[in-house]
Amino acid sequence: QVRLVESGGRSVKAGDSLRLSCTVHGRTVIYDIGWFRQAPGKAREFVGGILYFSGRTDYADSVKGRFTISRDSAAKNLYLQMNSLKIEDTAVYYCATARTVGARMSTTEGAYNNWGQGTQVTVSA
Repeated sequence: QVRLVESGGRSVKAGDSLRLSCTVHGRTVIYDIGWFRQAPGKAREFVGGILYFSGRTDYADSVKGRFTISRDSAAKNLYLQMNSLKIEDTAVYYCATARTVGARMSTTEGAYNNWGQGTQVTVSA
C-alpha cells in the first residue's frame, strides 16, 4: 500500500517560482513517479515524470524548460520546481505512481494507479 502526499501549492503571480513536494509513504519507494495537473473544466494532463532506476526525467512540451523534477537520495520525497509560472499553469497538481517500473516514461493517466490528493496552484496576473 502506498500513499502520496503533495504539498506546496499556493497563489502566486505570473513569472514567480514555486516548488511542489510529493512524499511517498509506504513499504517501498520503488516507483516511477508522474506529475499531472488538472485545470478547471479540463482533463488531467501529464506534466512530467521521473523514472526510478535511471532517474531520467521527461516533461510535457508546455512546461519544458520551465519545470524541473528532482528527488532526494532516498527517493521518498520528490519535487516539482516550477519557474516562470504562467496563468495557464493554474491547476490542481497531482503526483502518482506508475503501475510498472521500467525504462520508459508513461504519459497517460491510465498508466498510474496511486494518486495523491492534489495541491492547488493558482497563478494570477
